[in-house]
Amino acid sequence: MAIWLKRGASAEAKADADRKVRDIVEAALADIEKRGDEAVREMSNRFDGWDREDYRLSQAEIDACVDSLTAQERKDIEFAQAQVKNFAQIQRDSMKDVEVETMPGVVLGHKNIPLNSAGCYVPGGKYPLLASAHMSVITAKVAGVKRVITCAPPFQGRPARAIVAAQAMAGADAIYALGGIQAVGAMALGTQSIDPVDILVGPGNAFVAEAKRQLYGRVGIDLFAGPTETLVIADDVGCDPEIAATDILGQVEHGPDSPGVLLTNSEKFARETMAEIERLLQILPTADHARKAWDSFGEVIVADSYDEMVRIADEIASEHVQVMTAEPDYFLKHMTNYGALFLGSRTNVSFGDKVIGTNHTLPTKKSARYTGGLWVGKFLKTCTYQRVTTDEASALIGEYCSRLCALEGFAGHGEQANIRVRRFGQRNVPYAGQAEPTEQTKA
Repeated sequence: MAIWLKRGASAEAKADADRKVRDIVEAALADIEKRGDEAVREMSNRFDGWDREDYRLSQAEIDACVDSLTAQERKDIEFAQAQVKNFAQIQRDSMKDVEVETMPGVVLGHKNIPLNSAGCYVPGGKYPLLASAHMSVITAKVAGVKRVITCAPPFQGRPARAIVAAQAMAGADAIYALGGIQAVGAMALGTQSIDPVDILVGPGNAFVAEAKRQLYGRVGIDLFAGPTETLVIADDVGCDPEIAATDILGQVEHGPDSPGVLLTNSEKFARETMAEIERLLQILPTADHARKAWDSFGEVIVADSYDEMVRIADEIASEHVQVMTAEPDYFLKHMTNYGALFLGSRTNVSFGDKVIGTNHTLPTKKSARYTGGLWVGKFLKTCTYQRVTTDEASALIGEYCSRLCALEGFAGHGEQANIRVRRFGQRNVPYAGQAEPTEQTKA
């Protein structure tokens, strides 16, 4: 049976925090819907200290951000974007349109149709997370989305130059220096100056995530992306305590509510990793965020076996799962609930976050139980069509359909089938509501 050497915050505490965020977001979105640009500007002033008449960046502002990059910075962004584009294209190529004759005279098919517009949120309040521009804009463009707009908060009192450059290099059609609830609400609901989009994508803080949740249905969303989550599954064969500690702290620096969990089958390894975490927290430049997250949300679990580790990991359903054990492929084969797997000590979450090519917008808060992360398919609608090409097929399908409609009591539906049988078949079929002919009436 597994033992917990360290536990995170209680479910009640998390629910209370979620409730407070929910109320704030609900009021803010109602205000944006009512007052549009005026409400957006007030919120930008209040939350970001950022005031402009028009939050859309001019081409001159965008060019200045791109030109501010050093040659190496530009090369690094181009490399990362090439990896993301390549893998997104591989995914797109795997999605085929289909058309098949399922029986003589019956043709069924589907088409993968790009959405017409997408709004991409790029977080950047504490750190300018330019990688989110690659993950969202490029993926949408590979899918074929016609209009892709982006929002990112200002950084240190001005547009975040690296984010803006990455958004432009990724192919965004319009770039806004706007953050938080006001950005997500403006893109989804539309304002006097911003046309609404069909889908919202991209990670963000708790307020952004809650805004997307409340807007779902008005627009599509990629997934429910809350605070960054990391689960390190490790043993003393596939990993060492320093690497395990580094990989946990490397993710919980995102913010004070980011869970970091160690799952192992060795109590000795667990305690040595905890000691390493304490040592690294003395020297890590972002220890202020990491310490709060580790103290409040960090967990250390010691399990008896790989089977138990898989069971616990699937119950946690973490966004990121690093597997550094003697047999990492065991977890690839048996785990079912995760955002992304990072197998072996040679890779890590940061590779996926920044550059390796897979998408870093991933499910959190156990939503990995029912969805994967952002990918090219999120920007496509798989829409079916059908064609009946012969009289015989129409009459045959019509006969089955007519009887099934009668079972359900749908007379109008049944008549849609009956009229085809009468027109294209050899049998006399009664009109809706008319009794089946008896032998006497037939005579």
